[in-house]
Amino acid sequence: MIKTLYARLKQGYRTMPFPVKNDVLPERFLGRPCILPEASKEDCRKCEAVCPTGAVTGCADDFSLDMGKCLFCGECQKVSRGKAVSFTREYCLATRERQDLIILNKLKRHEGEIKKRIKHIFGRSLKLRQVSAGGCNACEADINVLNTLSFDLGRFGIQFVASPRHADGIVVTGPVTKNMQIALEKTYKAIPAPKLVIAAGACAISGGPYIYLPDVNNGIDSLIPVDLYIPGCPPHPLTILDGLLRIIGRLE
Repeated sequence: MIKTLYARLKQGYRTMPFPVKNDVLPERFLGRPCILPEASKEDCRKCEAVCPTGAVTGCADDFSLDMGKCLFCGECQKVSRGKAVSFTREYCLATRERQDLIILNKLKRHEGEIKKRIKHIFGRSLKLRQVSAGGCNACEADINVLNTLSFDLGRFGIQFVASPRHADGIVVTGPVTKNMQIALEKTYKAIPAPKLVIAAGACAISGGPYIYLPDVNNGIDSLIPVDLYIPGCPPHPLTILDGLLRIIGRLE
């Protein structure tokens, strides 16, 4: 017992503060994309051609990037040499409206208004059921990281539970394969109202790299209503945590 206490004192306090500054993220981290207004038509076409999911579309005046489809691979930034698309270090990406994930000609931050009713009901405690609907498990891994000592999700009153009947909402990952569609719908119905639905990752938002394939759905909002979109492939744990806290009004 004495050795255990000594080891704990030696380790010190390991849980990171939150929110954190963007400069604590690794150098290779790609955050919120920014479309530069001086982008040439040639650079725009190159970005559109290289995008694997069709997230980058248009040319010049109507040039846009859909974070809901974006895999944050950075190929558009690389091919345009940062003259058309540039990825910032901003990790706050979650939005309540699907259209707010579309970046136009400048850096925008769409946080949306947190409804007082959501804050009143879920502001102090939020229980979530995670549903893996046919993904590659990358999003699930980053969600699980939030339960580690470094992030300590429980200190914010947010916990993942085993049964949808004990949950206030669900976090869906994956493109929702046909084999998982019924399971997702049953899980949603089993959660007592009022309830939240969170789409985490490009697959759950738009289908991701599996978009338009016959065996998957192109986003869960065609099946159940979505209250929060968290883009990324996979989204960084800080992005997920920021989105969860904003939806319940714990961050302004």
